[in-house]
Amino acid sequence: MDDLTLARVIHVISVVVWIGGVYFVTFVILPVIKSAADPVARFEAVENQFVNHAKIVVILAGLSGFYMLHKLDGWERYLDANFWWVHAMTFLWLIFTLVLFVAEPLFLHAWFTRRAAIAPQQTLVLASRFHKIMTVLSLITIVAAIYGVHG
Repeated sequence: MDDLTLARVIHVISVVVWIGGVYFVTFVILPVIKSAADPVARFEAVENQFVNHAKIVVILAGLSGFYMLHKLDGWERYLDANFWWVHAMTFLWLIFTLVLFVAEPLFLHAWFTRRAAIAPQQTLVLASRFHKIMTVLSLITIVAAIYGVHG
């Protein structure tokens, strides 16, 4: 297996775990925990279990994606609107990277905890909306990337 093929494998597996995890939290875990005795605590427990996995696969997706761009000398794709799906992948990766590595540790977790103490159900609704938006954007990006590469 050459290095470009290995980078593609790492990239695809990383995206499957990353977006699959977000999908699972969004459409399985969040609806189930709404009826829990302490839904916010349950949500945080699930997030705490997944966050390290998410961080690893987001890093791997970024590294492998940028490696493939480098290996294919594909940087000019950022200058071509026909490759908008490359922009979409990068934008999505950037959002998740900023949330996981900057916003969450610096202020988002504290904000969520404070808000959840006052209005737990409404806070979960906001978390659910954010997850749904990110899941839909992720799925659109995946479809666009598959079409862009193979269409």
